[in-house]
Amino acid sequence: MSTDIVRHEMPITTTFDPPPGFQIERIIGPCWGITVRSRSVFGTTCAGCQTLFGGEITMFTELANNSRNEAMTRLEEHAKALGANCVLGARFDSSELMQNTNEVIAYGTAAVVRPG
Repeated sequence: MSTDIVRHEMPITTTFDPPPGFQIERIIGPCWGITVRSRSVFGTTCAGCQTLFGGEITMFTELANNSRNEAMTRLEEHAKALGANCVLGARFDSSELMQNTNEVIAYGTAAVVRPG
């Protein structure tokens, strides 16, 4: 299973407070990153076999982890494009669009922060 830690160039927080040691200079507004992923027929078949024995379905865990990392990277890219250097109140949402296809969105508030 992939356990890669994705490093971001800007602070991305789950709170609406600025990161420790920073002050909010300006709120820009909503920003997001979206990815849509499908499960392969092979992967779905293998996952079906894993359900017979119980426990974690590692192929789906890896797919979910990779999807969230991609959504976070795109969130950061969108925030930068808006002129932000921080994302506040970051959240995730996901939904099934059609059979074997999921959308993952990371969203938050783009902001400009400064040391202080």
